[in-house]
Amino acid sequence: MKTNWQTLSVTDGTQMRAYVAEPAERSDRAVIVLQEAFGVNDYIRRIAERFAAAGYLAITPELFHRTGEGFEGSYTDYAGVAPHMNALTVEGLTADMAAAHAWLATEGFSATRIAAIGFCMGGRAAYLANATLPLGAAVSFYGGGIAESLLERTAGLGAPQLLCWGGSDAHILPAQTRAVSDALRAAHKPYVEAVFSEAGHGFACDARASYHNESAHTAWAL
Repeated sequence: MKTNWQTLSVTDGTQMRAYVAEPAERSDRAVIVLQEAFGVNDYIRRIAERFAAAGYLAITPELFHRTGEGFEGSYTDYAGVAPHMNALTVEGLTADMAAAHAWLATEGFSATRIAAIGFCMGGRAAYLANATLPLGAAVSFYGGGIAESLLERTAGLGAPQLLCWGGSDAHILPAQTRAVSDALRAAHKPYVEAVFSEAGHGFACDARASYHNESAHTAWAL
């Protein structure tokens, strides 16, 4: 595969870097990979590369570009990521993901062959992407904040949505995951929900103490 960094123009006038992993042979499939709160770090870049190995062109926009281009936080230093997290806005996220989507369009990918996948903070972003961009599918891994801030966007979801939750997640409680699935049912949206009973928050990330191998592998297959 080939990997590189692209610089994208966002509609708010900012410039945003994005990590791109391209398969050895291009197909008609692409995916927007949306970061955790810890930046476009080694784990997220490896996720993009896993997709490239499976034949997808993967692009990973730096969602913290307004406050810390190149930022990579420690999984044990939550205070260090807070300023970047707190500076995020729905409008900024929407513009950033639209810039990545537009870049894929210039590369020849049709909307129905572009998916979005995100982890933690990016899981919420993937849900937002499904409500604001034409996509073929969207995947949210333990997307914190969906229930609190995005349920009113559910009616706008345009593609099937996969939700992967940790059944032992202390940060996203059952009442919140139920609120998301209730909203999807009420809006008659196609979705799949998978709850991994032994898994906690961040269970798919092999760089975190909460990594749960069996759940991670099953969720990746989905």
